[in-house]
Amino acid sequence: MAKSDLIVSLVRAGVAGDKTMLRSTVEALMADEKAKSHHTLVDRLERALQSVAVTSPSMTTSARAQNAAGRDTILEQTPRIRMDELVLPLPARSEGNQLIEEHARAEVLRAHGYEPRHRILLSGPPGNGKTSFAESVAEALSLPFFVVRYDALIGSYLGETNARLRALFDYVRTQSCVLFFDEFDAVGKERGDDHETGEIKRVVSFLLMQIDTLPSYVLTIAATNHAELLDRAVWRRFQLKISFPAPQTEQVAAFIERIIASWPDQPKMSASEIATSLGATSYAEARDFCQNVRRRQILGLGEVEINSALFSELQSWEARVKPENIYGDRSDKAPAKTKRRRAGKAKSRPRRRIT
Repeated sequence: MAKSDLIVSLVRAGVAGDKTMLRSTVEALMADEKAKSHHTLVDRLERALQSVAVTSPSMTTSARAQNAAGRDTILEQTPRIRMDELVLPLPARSEGNQLIEEHARAEVLRAHGYEPRHRILLSGPPGNGKTSFAESVAEALSLPFFVVRYDALIGSYLGETNARLRALFDYVRTQSCVLFFDEFDAVGKERGDDHETGEIKRVVSFLLMQIDTLPSYVLTIAATNHAELLDRAVWRRFQLKISFPAPQTEQVAAFIERIIASWPDQPKMSASEIATSLGATSYAEARDFCQNVRRRQILGLGEVEINSALFSELQSWEARVKPENIYGDRSDKAPAKTKRRRAGKAKSRPRRRIT
C-alpha cells in the first residue's frame, strides 16, 4: 500500500482514540508534506479529516464544552442569495467569480503547487452588498455560512476574548465553511491607537495569528465600514481586498428596475426617475423604499394604486431622519464659514477691564 493510502486509511479508521491528539498529529503531518510540495497528499488528508468523524464516542466533558463554546460564538445561516442576483461593481463581480472558481477547482491549483485564496477583506459604506456578497460565495460553493457573534465573542475579563477566539477557530477548522466577520473593525482595530487598551491589542495580535493558521478550506471573509480603523497588519493578512463603493444613480436605477419588474402593477415613474428622486442612497435603503411602497399598496386592499403609494412614500422619504440631521449641529461638524464667523465674533468682542 502506498504511503498516502496508508495515512488516509489510518485517519479514516480513527486509530487514535483522542480526537485532539489525532487531529494535531495529522495537521502537523500535513504541514510537513506541504513543505515538501506534496499537495495531492495534503488535499487527501484534508478531505479525510472533513468527511470522516474522528471523534471518540466517549468524548470528554472538556472537549464537549470547548466544542460548544466555539459553536456558541457563531450564527449558522443557510445561504440563499446568489451572486447573479446582486448588483455589484465590475471588479467585485469579477473577483467573486474568480474566488468561487478557485475553491471549486482547488485540486487543479494544488496539483501545480498553489492554494485557493481564502482570506478576503470587503470594505465600503454600509448597505452596498458586502454581507450579501459573502453569503453568495457560500451559496455558490454549497458551504455552511458562519456569522461571528460579537456579543458572545467579546468578554469583559482579561484573556476571556482570546479564549473564545481560540474555541471559535478550533470549531471552524473541523469543516469546510465560510466564516464571516461583519464589522471587522470591532476586533481588528489599529494597535497603535493610544485610546485602545492593552487587552484589545493582545486580541488583535491573537486574531491575526489565528487567521494566518486557518486552512484553505475555511474561507474567511471580513467586512468593514471603516477601513481606516483597521490595524495596518490586517491588510497584509488578507489575500484579496474588494471595495464596495456607494452606488451611482444609474446603478440604483438598475437595482430598482429589478425590484419593480416583479410588481403586479407598474408605476408611471421609471426606475431612473425614482432613483433620481431618492438621491444619494445605498442599495439597502433603495430596497427598503421599494418594499415600503408595496406595503402601502397591499394594505390598501385594492383601494390604493401603485402611483399613489409611490407618491406617499416619496413624501415620507423627504422627511426621513438622516445622519446629517442628527449630527449637523455639532460644533466639529459646523461648516467652515460658520466657524470663521464665530471666530470673528470672538476676536471683535472687547476685553473687560479688570479693576
